[in-house]
Amino acid sequence: MRTSFGVNDMTIHRIVEQEAGFTPILEFLPSLSKELLDENRSWMEPAALDPAGMAVLCFQSYVVKTPHHTILVDACIGNDKSFPHRPTWHRKSDSNWMQALKAAGVTVDDIDFVMCTHLHGDHVGWNTRMENGRWVPTFPNAKYLFSKKGIRILGRCPSRDPARPDDGQRSADHRRQKGRARHQ
Repeated sequence: MRTSFGVNDMTIHRIVEQEAGFTPILEFLPSLSKELLDENRSWMEPAALDPAGMAVLCFQSYVVKTPHHTILVDACIGNDKSFPHRPTWHRKSDSNWMQALKAAGVTVDDIDFVMCTHLHGDHVGWNTRMENGRWVPTFPNAKYLFSKKGIRILGRCPSRDPARPDDGQRSADHRRQKGRARHQ
């Protein structure tokens, strides 16, 4: 699959963090019968279904480079985050995402804007990173864009565990405190 393409004077890069079997397909698609799955298994494997019957999902960001700005759309899963119910995300420490960013010719310092389509953990993970035992912004020069609706929904959520600075609320709060967040 292509990892970049051009549109007029813009280049869009696909930054893949993980692409693998993620969840049992029959749980992911509860109305799918085993019989229908078996009838279609041959064309689904391995791109959409792994041999263990897990739906293959891709967790990715996009970098949009314009003549004036470099924009990150969603910040994926991130490293060192707490996702106890998602084993492939939980406390991961690989270099996949950072290497894909580098392969696109982009550094964390190049990002001007981070647009979070919504504030789920797999969309805000790289907004912060662990550095010397502290959570710090990954993109020091970026302004962050969140939807007002997303911020309102998080505001109605029950209190989060303060030991988990990696969830969407903490990521959004951190950016607001630094004066870099914009609500659209």
